[in-house]
Amino acid sequence: MKKILLLAFALLAFIAGAKAQNKFNANDFKAHLGKTGTLCDTVYSLRIVSDTLTLLNMGGAYPHQKYTIAVKGNKVTLDLPNIKHKAVCVTGVFEMFKDQPEVVASRPDQFEVH
Repeated sequence: MKKILLLAFALLAFIAGAKAQNKFNANDFKAHLGKTGTLCDTVYSLRIVSDTLTLLNMGGAYPHQKYTIAVKGNKVTLDLPNIKHKAVCVTGVFEMFKDQPEVVASRPDQFEVH
């Protein structure tokens, strides 16, 4: 019985480690430029630029955000009036825009609001 529990625990630890490999934070953002990854943080402010571009400032309010999520297109329907101060995970391409870290996303399946 102990061997089965030990094996189950080892398997769960391996799965958790494999999932965590795709999530990055602002500290190692630049090391992953051009790659697709998932960032999770809190939305502090947002700016609706047009009906096809919304900027979510994560980890701090503009101009002191850690990074920006550029929501492009009109397929993503987020609850924008209530998204501030919510934890959001977004999967997209890591880019730099005017020397600021940015993640670009355009599909609903790239967002997870907690």
